[in-house]
Amino acid sequence: MKQLTQPFTLLTLFTCARLLTAQREQKGFFGTETNAGVVLDSTATEILKSPLTTVFLPIVYIIVFAVGLPTNAMAIWVFLFRTKKKHPAAIYMANLALSDLLFVIWIPLKIAYHFNGNDWIYGEGLCKVLVGFFYANMYCSILFIACISVQRYWVVVHPMSFQRKNNQIAVAISVTIWAVIWLVTTPLYLYEQEVKAVNIGILTCHDVTRPSEAHMAAGYFLFMGIFGFVIPSIVCIVAYVLMLRALKNSMTDENIGKKRRKAVVLIVVVLVMFLVCFTPSNVMLLVHYSLLISGTDSNGYGNRAYGFYITTLCLASLNSCVDPFVYYFISEEFRENVKNTLICRSARTVERMRVSFSALKYSKKSNTYTTESENTQSSNC
Repeated sequence: MKQLTQPFTLLTLFTCARLLTAQREQKGFFGTETNAGVVLDSTATEILKSPLTTVFLPIVYIIVFAVGLPTNAMAIWVFLFRTKKKHPAAIYMANLALSDLLFVIWIPLKIAYHFNGNDWIYGEGLCKVLVGFFYANMYCSILFIACISVQRYWVVVHPMSFQRKNNQIAVAISVTIWAVIWLVTTPLYLYEQEVKAVNIGILTCHDVTRPSEAHMAAGYFLFMGIFGFVIPSIVCIVAYVLMLRALKNSMTDENIGKKRRKAVVLIVVVLVMFLVCFTPSNVMLLVHYSLLISGTDSNGYGNRAYGFYITTLCLASLNSCVDPFVYYFISEEFRENVKNTLICRSARTVERMRVSFSALKYSKKSNTYTTESENTQSSNC
């Protein structure tokens, strides 16, 4: 672990040094700042007008919303009302589902924004709220995935430990994560998110940063990229590698071997999905703001990097759709609760229809239908 932490210490010191030594005279993010807004260069103008941002991105976000909203709502319902025995893993997964749900419910605003030609019409306040929720819940998801990874490692390596069943620790960690993330997203509300692109005639939300505010934005996102993604990613990788090593050593028994192999495959799949969803966007974020704060963006490389970044951000949003299916395959209890919930709802629907017809008895004397309350039955679901 000491060898792993040394590169991140150096990276943190390097970032701080860049922040302190970078010149105040920036050439700007997308262009030149004026009193009316920012005059964008040709690269930024092309990105904001392209079908990539006005067609492809909103279509992806529509898929994320259509899949993520019902699946995460179902997951929260199962964790809160169907899971009888609460344990740390269930607590972390419930918080992850809540984080994904809070992420998804704001996506319609991004869909409307991109379909409207990247022209924000909802005001500065709502733009800040959208940006704050978007990033807060993305980094909350990353941290809760890291917690789930550590919890699964502890269960596998120390199956008899009392700590694996201590819900108070899980609740305390969850509350701390929410508090810290919402605290560190406060700077997003302190600088202007809605900026007018003068030469295009649109109001952008978060897509254009004024050069006068570039240092604040760059320093903030470099910090979040390192401490909100790089460090949790290392935690996940180390936890899963140690877990794989522990599972490999216990595969000598043929009866246990099959279950262990399934667990190994699942671990690899979860780790790959995590890295595929979150790595591209956070790497491009670090590259983009590193170029911005270094003042070496004379050829528009920062703008091109940002074009890649907003595309990979869509890929990160897909994680909100994937997580509920990960719960389904990770937790046998979750699978059973989902099946029971769906079966019970179907059974109740069928039972109500059956009762509504069978409970009516036709009377030849009165030529009317009467109910037989004694024939009605209630569902055990």
